[in-house]
Amino acid sequence: MFSNVFAELALLSTPWHIALVALLSLLVGSFLNVVILRLPIMMFRGWKQECQSLEDDLPDHPALKDLNKPFNLVKPDSHCPTCHAPVKAWQNIPVISYVLLRGRCGNCQTKISPRYPAVEIITAIMSAVLLVQFPWGWPLAAMLVFTWLLIAMSVIDIDHQILPDTLTLGLLWLGLLVNTQGLFTDLTSAVYGAAVGYGLLWSIFWIFKLLTGKDGMGFGDFKLLAALGAWLGLSAIPVIVLLSSIVGAVVGIAGIIILGRDRQLPIPFGPYLAMAGWIAALWGDQIVEWYLSTL
Repeated sequence: MFSNVFAELALLSTPWHIALVALLSLLVGSFLNVVILRLPIMMFRGWKQECQSLEDDLPDHPALKDLNKPFNLVKPDSHCPTCHAPVKAWQNIPVISYVLLRGRCGNCQTKISPRYPAVEIITAIMSAVLLVQFPWGWPLAAMLVFTWLLIAMSVIDIDHQILPDTLTLGLLWLGLLVNTQGLFTDLTSAVYGAAVGYGLLWSIFWIFKLLTGKDGMGFGDFKLLAALGAWLGLSAIPVIVLLSSIVGAVVGIAGIIILGRDRQLPIPFGPYLAMAGWIAALWGDQIVEWYLSTL
């Protein structure tokens, strides 16, 4: 059935391809905003329910105060976090509603964070870029899911400095499953990529901790690199580590010099790993060939 769907979609012209993926991605981006906002709070609620004495370092969110009310990716319905007015259907159209509402709540006029349409637009753009690299079929479908999960994890890590196991381990197992069919690499390379990805950052973590007595990164980073290795194979690990380290160093130094950021504040490494993994998925072979040609 799915093969027939892809075959029919392949008959569409290129502009229709782009429009279809862009529309789907805007809708997915809107849902990713829900995941980004609610999944960490759902985790915190679970932790608080398991350990009622845990009070420090949790966000000030109403859902953490009353654990009897349902809070998940479906309930409660979308609402303004300030006045709690429900968001009407026409106010929940990706990007368009933000423009029509002029970036404010339709009820209390509180400003809506521009990050919501930004996530939707970025999701659409990154998804459309995949059309250039992957033909219609299972590789494209898998890579869309890969991209959407990376976006959600990146923003959650920026907000809370955590990478939920629900997403990292789900991405890891999904990578191994798709590569049982050899979509992006052979299964052996995928398994070794996952193992080496996790083991590499795990080793760096403990070496740094033994030398400094501090945690240099979170365990979620190990799992994310393992997931990227499961998707892209062992050969992609050096490219991902190199790209993420360069971007992380540049952004970190720029933040200290330009923005006066406290160098003691932790910098989430997940977004750099995610972006490096996405770049490696699309242009990893070209990057390696270019590097080898310069030697």
